[in-house]
Amino acid sequence: MKSIHIVLLASILCSCTTDHSGEDPLFNEAYNNGIAANEGFRRCLEFTNSWLEHADSSSGLIPENLYGGKDTWNAHNSAADNYPFMVLSSYLLDKTLYETTMHQMLQSEIRLTSRLNSLPDDYSFSKQDFVREELDTASIVFGTSEYMKDGLIPLTEYLGPSPWSDRMIGMLNDLKQVVTIARNSKSDRQWNPRDDEINGELLQILSRIYWMTGDSDYLHWATHIGDYYLLEKRLDQAERIRLRDHGCEIIAGLSELYVALKYTEPNKAISYQPALYRIMDRILEVGRNADGMFYNEVNLLTGEILNEGIVDNWGYIYNAYYTLYLLENKQDYRQAVLQPLQKVNRGYRDFDWERGSADGFADAIESGINLCNREPNPDLKAWIDSETSVMWSLQDSSYQQRAAPWMNSGIIEGWHGDGNFARTSLMYCLWKTQDLTIGPWREDVDFGAVQENETLYISLTAEKDWEGLLIFGKPRHQALLHLPIDYPRINQFPEWYSVSKNSQYRLKGEIRGTYSGEELQKGIPIRLDKEETCHIEVTIHSK
Repeated sequence: MKSIHIVLLASILCSCTTDHSGEDPLFNEAYNNGIAANEGFRRCLEFTNSWLEHADSSSGLIPENLYGGKDTWNAHNSAADNYPFMVLSSYLLDKTLYETTMHQMLQSEIRLTSRLNSLPDDYSFSKQDFVREELDTASIVFGTSEYMKDGLIPLTEYLGPSPWSDRMIGMLNDLKQVVTIARNSKSDRQWNPRDDEINGELLQILSRIYWMTGDSDYLHWATHIGDYYLLEKRLDQAERIRLRDHGCEIIAGLSELYVALKYTEPNKAISYQPALYRIMDRILEVGRNADGMFYNEVNLLTGEILNEGIVDNWGYIYNAYYTLYLLENKQDYRQAVLQPLQKVNRGYRDFDWERGSADGFADAIESGINLCNREPNPDLKAWIDSETSVMWSLQDSSYQQRAAPWMNSGIIEGWHGDGNFARTSLMYCLWKTQDLTIGPWREDVDFGAVQENETLYISLTAEKDWEGLLIFGKPRHQALLHLPIDYPRINQFPEWYSVSKNSQYRLKGEIRGTYSGEELQKGIPIRLDKEETCHIEVTIHSK
């Protein structure tokens, strides 16, 4: 082991040349986390590069899928589920690709697919024009809401202001001229899952964009939707409610609006509270199995189970319960969340979420990761590790049974759901690194971390000499979105070891010294010697 003296100047590189001796179990865990994260990062970059091989030669856009929809780009699949996580993968792993191809694809998408002002419509590569000659406003509204919620909100959660957040806000402003509330059902008890999905997505988007921009018009729009669900109709008596995706979004959306009103218009929040709690209580009463897992569809009026399938995105609904626990100390809601966390490792390993699709694993694992961030549980952590391993194996074997042209590449299943594989893999990797990233990323560099109490233990190693920056995570919910609390949200990227900009941190080990949080967020210079391991211990010094 070399003794290293650190000078706190940006121009000085910190050289780490420690053997991986296995003496400290926390550093061992960090080392193993780095190996797991490296595999996930590599898989995400392989996914990105493999899909780019199938991009349309003229437009540069990726197709909806690689079999039935190879001639089509659309907002609700291509843009919402796949492309954004190619963007994020390249942002973390290949900055050149991010700054060129990914930006170019966005500009091409805006130029070619915008049809109703900035709102996008389905685009045909062979026609080099829109798929439909006639304007289908309902389809455009749905595609726009999907693109914003599933694709652009997650990018904004991680990147903050960017060309992608500009695209989202532009579409959101134009969407208001077309629809305020999606409402096709005439009866108080006849609920249209598509309406619930669009309205729920709008509530999530509007609530977060309100906090990010401070523009009260977004909150007022969201309140119109909230009035419809919580003051006009009785969702707790719906004869059919969909608790899986493409319907469950309304539950999370109402909870996000409630957070915003609790902090800005508390009297309005009070007016919503009875109806919101009736809905949440009724779902707990009739919508779950003995393990606390939700059924696909139920009749809230009679309690009848309409579809006994188990929801893969179970955490998306529990996010809303945990939010209300954080906001109003609803202990019974916290207990409801804890129930499946304690059961999942025993009863739901290699579970058939969606007929074995990687997309089902992705949503289920994301559910676990987001809640594990708030309620760490050894059984839940073990389950996340095991199911991620299963999901990753599908990238290697999904199409070995058929002579597909993408076999043995980074393609997972050849449809837009592949992007959700990358989304959840990135979430998993950032958990294993505790939000640390490196720049430039290189395939042979393993870096991982683990937090014990208030101390972060970091392990880095490289097969060849490497130098660059070690970049620490920030409290993104505050710094980027300006949220009042970090409540759990669909498709967010949970924060792990976040350094505060104005605090001081003490580093020990092969790197020693005191750094400000701002310095750590920008990245500290570091050099790794070939086949050597660097250990760093980080504690907060002062605020």
